[in-house]
Amino acid sequence: MEKGTGLAAQDDIYLPEVLFEFQPKGRYVRVTAIDPRTGVEVISICDAKYSQSMVQRLAVRKLKYVLRKRRAQILGTGRTGRTDLLA
Repeated sequence: MEKGTGLAAQDDIYLPEVLFEFQPKGRYVRVTAIDPRTGVEVISICDAKYSQSMVQRLAVRKLKYVLRKRRAQILGTGRTGRTDLLA
């Protein structure tokens, strides 16, 4: 895999644990994924036909995206604080 591609860049966020909450809503499932170290939470809406493992993979991918974006904002602005949690 080449450096700089989307898939390779996703491995730079380490998530030892992710908490999931599934809420069925008719034909859809509302999935909440939480990183307990940082408290960052994302919500995804998926078709109820998808397998649980697929829905979890999608939620983790979105969580990594949000964590990566927040880390870039913190490191890019020189903001002080708990950047060790996002590094």
